[in-house]
Amino acid sequence: MKISISEKIFKIFNIIFMLMLCVVTLYPYVNQFAISLNDANDTIFGGVTLYPRKFTWQNYSTVFSNAGFSRSILISFLRVVSGTVLGIIVITGAAYAISKKDLPGRNLFINFLIIPTFISGGLIPIYILYRYLHLMNNFLVYILPMAFVFFYMIIIRTYLQSLPPSMEESAVIDGANEVQILFKIIIPLSMPVMATVILWLAVAHWNDWLTSLYFITKSNLYSLQYVMYKVIKEAELINQLATQSAMTGSNATAGVKVSPESVKAATIIVATFPIVMLYPFLQKYFIKGVMIGAVKG
Repeated sequence: MKISISEKIFKIFNIIFMLMLCVVTLYPYVNQFAISLNDANDTIFGGVTLYPRKFTWQNYSTVFSNAGFSRSILISFLRVVSGTVLGIIVITGAAYAISKKDLPGRNLFINFLIIPTFISGGLIPIYILYRYLHLMNNFLVYILPMAFVFFYMIIIRTYLQSLPPSMEESAVIDGANEVQILFKIIIPLSMPVMATVILWLAVAHWNDWLTSLYFITKSNLYSLQYVMYKVIKEAELINQLATQSAMTGSNATAGVKVSPESVKAATIIVATFPIVMLYPFLQKYFIKGVMIGAVKG
């Protein structure tokens, strides 16, 4: 089949456009990675783009040497795993129940669950509630509040409603109960949309640092993101001390080998690396799940 000149021009334009889009998307991350491996004193002069001018591990040493860093990684890992598992179980169970049109009070449940999506009690009532539930300085404060997300439930419910009812009817005729239908038929067929929700839950748990800031005071329960937040603040303090030293002519920061910019870059890489590594394996499910869950139903 002969390709016309207009089609060739269109394909060339598409290729150029996609290459430009890739550059725009990847450059900020590659730039931060280069800064994180560049000497802090050299970074101050700017101009670091795709590779470090003066290679060093000092920025990462500063990040990893923070007190409690190793334990914060374990806390975040346990939070992501347990929170995601509990969340997908609760959300999938609720979506399966809500997808049943013959469920008594179905519309009432939907209206009741949607209210917190639009109306929030605010931080102070939430703080008081967590205190009376003994969730302050408790690992469960990371897990229970995110065990159910209405939006994720709607996504899964919409997908479940697109499945042929004849499959469930056949299973009922064969003597299967609701639990067997859910685990042996519904869940295997819903893996694309469930992979999407799992990815959303995992990213939300991994990136959250406000929970530690508001509800955790014990350092042994700090999450990785909150420790990273503290590292940035400490780096900014170093920058302030350096500025004051330059104005007064003292040598209070003579031994400092890092800068806020370089530490921030190293922090970004450390905090995003697990998600960046995980996303390619779930990308096909992510795209398929969003399209099916949002369009069908």
